[in-house]
Amino acid sequence: MAEKITSKLDLRENKISSELVYEGSFLKVDKDVVSLPDGQTATREYIRHPGAVVIIPLFDDGRILLEKQFRYPLHQVFIEFPAGKIDVGEDPLLCAQRELREETGYTASDWSFICTIHNAIAYSDEHLDIYLAKGLTAGQAALDEEEFLEVFTATLPEMLDWIKSGQITDVKTVIGTFWLEKILAGKW
Repeated sequence: MAEKITSKLDLRENKISSELVYEGSFLKVDKDVVSLPDGQTATREYIRHPGAVVIIPLFDDGRILLEKQFRYPLHQVFIEFPAGKIDVGEDPLLCAQRELREETGYTASDWSFICTIHNAIAYSDEHLDIYLAKGLTAGQAALDEEEFLEVFTATLPEMLDWIKSGQITDVKTVIGTFWLEKILAGKW
């Protein structure tokens, strides 16, 4: 097991005050005043996010189930692993199972937790729990009313080529693909 990363210096910033500056149906934005390690103060603005799951659906023949989805902030279609927001009080594994079924119609008989990643540490507390799903069985998708996506399959070499060429830039999909490469090679 890897040794826990520590620091010789006290690098912590401590909250002095906090203000909720925006609250939407999905995200919240806080503005905190913090004391710095040298005693000075600074302002920190960050997005509060409930967390999400990412599913790497792997077929028995090695193909991978993916989605194409338009993402409004960047005004383009992205290639992604299925993923979704964890509801308040929801178990992350149950969320992953629900999201796979809702977005793709597939269910899986074999689930493995891979890791947790923090995808935007400078401005958000969001975390993503990544799961590997095997033993896939097709079914009927049940997309949310405002959700539109296309489901397709690819091979690991195709995905690695798409990452290298910049066709896959979504961080959860890039990281998940690299994990999958190591897992399938028996290195992790």
